[in-house]
Amino acid sequence: MDSLKESLHHHYGWSDFKLGQRPVIEALLASQDVLVVLPTGGGKSLCYQLPALVLEGLVVVVSPLVALMEDQVLQMQERNIRAVCLHGGLDALQIEKAKEQVRAGHIRLLYLSPERFQGLAVKKLLLDIYQLGKLVAIAIDEAHCISAWGHDFRPEYRRLGEIRSWYPGVPVVALSATASPRVRADIIRLLNLSRPLIEVCSAKRNNLQYSMRRRPKDPMPDVLDEINNTRGAKLIYVRTRRSVETLTRKLHSYGVYAIAYHAGLTMAARRQAFSSFLEQKNPVLVATVAFGMGVDRKDVGLVMHLNLPSSAESYLQESGRAGRDGKPAKCILLFSPSDRKRLAWAIKSSTQGDSEKAFFANHLRLQIAQQQLRRMEALAEGETCRQQALLQAIGEVVSPCGNCDRCLHPPPCIDWSPQAIEILVELNRSNGIRITALITKLSSKTSGIVEDLSWLIRRLVQEDLISESDDGLQILYISNLGRSFLYKPWNLDYAEERLLAS
Repeated sequence: MDSLKESLHHHYGWSDFKLGQRPVIEALLASQDVLVVLPTGGGKSLCYQLPALVLEGLVVVVSPLVALMEDQVLQMQERNIRAVCLHGGLDALQIEKAKEQVRAGHIRLLYLSPERFQGLAVKKLLLDIYQLGKLVAIAIDEAHCISAWGHDFRPEYRRLGEIRSWYPGVPVVALSATASPRVRADIIRLLNLSRPLIEVCSAKRNNLQYSMRRRPKDPMPDVLDEINNTRGAKLIYVRTRRSVETLTRKLHSYGVYAIAYHAGLTMAARRQAFSSFLEQKNPVLVATVAFGMGVDRKDVGLVMHLNLPSSAESYLQESGRAGRDGKPAKCILLFSPSDRKRLAWAIKSSTQGDSEKAFFANHLRLQIAQQQLRRMEALAEGETCRQQALLQAIGEVVSPCGNCDRCLHPPPCIDWSPQAIEILVELNRSNGIRITALITKLSSKTSGIVEDLSWLIRRLVQEDLISESDDGLQILYISNLGRSFLYKPWNLDYAEERLLAS
């Protein structure tokens, strides 16, 4: 057994590396920058953990979420690997104690938020470690956050490009589970990676069965049915902390012992939820999407979302937590057309800025976020293979999976062009109109069997026949392609809306 495998077995008990891990580890040990895109469950964290252990030095890990940092530290401590995190939730005594452990050379992994990493006190601490030759590498986790085209853009990540000048010669590894070619290019450019090794592995998962359908008014029967007919651990994602608490109570009332997890819980409560999920035989955990990153439980048989995700990239990452053991697992999405409106307003609220510079930067981010949201909605309402469409979102082209609901039960399609013409004619007469006003105008005119005009309008937006404002107001305009369609129509073959709801 070679020395790297010996270290792997000694610290983790594993006999071999997963696909893509070893080249990354060898590059970091040789002080080379690396860009790593491995799917959820692909073992990204090992890529920077093992070099710290092999060289008996410090790796700094920049992470966007406090809950994620704490979960990672907990996992390391359970393996007797010395790790700490520094964040605003700690008191002064805890922070000073952690810094002393770092100074003394007792810590192998130091987890920081991007803001704290750039603070003067931390810079001084790390400079001391650097001058001792013990700063092994800097890992930028969730590196897609640096790109406006990434699915979770965070402005504070942009300043991380300065680290090259702070610690010359220290390799930087940027890690992501879902980064399209455009996002990868942004990561390399904005982090100033120098001749990096680029390690990208396919995100295709043959053991996952995707299913997407309309959420009924009461989703509890669907939730209970999936829980009772699925193996192993179950992860149920909802959008808000309140929804976590509400669904957990409902499941308890049906005799299902469910664990609640969200960032609003105390660290002790999150630690208990985390441990329960890892240790119980067949746990059911209800959480916001903050839970799951870095969690190493392989027998998750169900990942169920009760709301439309904000992007195909984020859904691919979250659903990828199912079936890491290679056995069949289900990824189920229950969604409602109202989800997109709520998400659009939430996105708009999160991109407010006072300065002129912030306005233009946030306007671009808002446009991108709205486009990603529309693409996710198109995927959920579409007729094509689910996994194929998800992978296209990150630039990976694959054949239909043959295993999702669309592949197994293709819905019959009809031509919607006559109804589309009536909608586009009305739009052509206006200079922009809200979707609600358009539906009111059309409800007494439109022919055919349209049961939900908003559904067909959304499909026309997805086809680029209609343009939609990116400010969350859902103001609609006829596009140039829409005008071409009116001049010379073509078939628009979609499944009936009522069939998509089944």
